[in-house]
Amino acid sequence: MPLSEHEQQLLAQLEKQLHQEDPRFASTMQPEPTRGRGSKRNVVLGVVIAVVGLGIVLAGVATNLILLGVLGFIVMGVGVYVAIIPAKGERAGSSSAGPKKGGSPKSSSGFLQNLEQKWDQRNQGGGN
Repeated sequence: MPLSEHEQQLLAQLEKQLHQEDPRFASTMQPEPTRGRGSKRNVVLGVVIAVVGLGIVLAGVATNLILLGVLGFIVMGVGVYVAIIPAKGERAGSSSAGPKKGGSPKSSSGFLQNLEQKWDQRNQGGGN
């Protein structure tokens, strides 16, 4: 259900007021720019591995071998992991390559990426 013009104007005013009062919080609420979660190659390879794992699970069920079913489940998990990992150069070239202290709200990462950056800094000894 689309918003009326009046509701859209109120929403725009609220957003503007939020940016004026707390720009840091407002920047965390901005949607992340669309970026590829993984390369096409990784997604295709991951799906193929997951389908093979599903076949192993079904073979384990058909033969009543629990170990074969567990192995198939693990293979499916590996397939999903392969499908969602970023491409080799994507992580290094993304905006989360280093800590960012300023910047416009439009160029900010999301809330979770900020937490991830803090976690990385803490693990690298830079959180003191």
